[in-house]
Amino acid sequence: MRELLGSVSTSDGELTLHRHDQDFIIEIDRHGLMLSRLHGSEDALARLAVDQIQRRGPLKILVGGLGMGFTLRAALDAVEDRPGSLVTVAEIYRAVVDWNREHLGYLAGQPLDDPRTRVRVEDVRACVKSPGAWDAILLDVDNGPDALTLAANQSLYTRTGLQGLRQALAPGGVLGLWSAHSDHSFVPRLRKAGFEAKAKPVAARDVGKGARHVVFLGWCS
Repeated sequence: MRELLGSVSTSDGELTLHRHDQDFIIEIDRHGLMLSRLHGSEDALARLAVDQIQRRGPLKILVGGLGMGFTLRAALDAVEDRPGSLVTVAEIYRAVVDWNREHLGYLAGQPLDDPRTRVRVEDVRACVKSPGAWDAILLDVDNGPDALTLAANQSLYTRTGLQGLRQALAPGGVLGLWSAHSDHSFVPRLRKAGFEAKAKPVAARDVGKGARHVVFLGWCS
């Protein structure tokens, strides 16, 4: 049985949280944003990006999109051996932060309660205006560069938007982007914006077989 746990009207549509048996689903205008059983690729996004960073020492990581907390948790785990690291999560919808605290936190081990976590309830674009501010930027705000849930996110994936993200990275920093689908045009787009880049297919589930998603990585040489 599908149970409604939360609903809020936003400028982008009706944002809802449902539970169906053991699964949680976040939707906007009935378009799926996140399903709790599929988070292997969100875990891989953080792990692959941090592994790409060559320098040692503490890191400052920005996660765009809280979702159900899986990318945030994976980022925290990825810097476990780097004392002093901080992970900031930017979530545009306060309701999503509230739902994580009230309903979803246990799924990813309560990442919002981690002392290394900083929460900003705002558009991730507001967090990338300072040059060299981040060692890694992890974007999980849509279904992919050309599969937008929110049209406003289009600017993130243009050449100008990607150049802005590159400028927000420290030397040797890494940009990681999650996508539900392959996009053969996006790696060249990253390269035109000044990144070295690659695409990495990853499992959608944390265990077992099933769908494949893609993590795009761009790094500063």
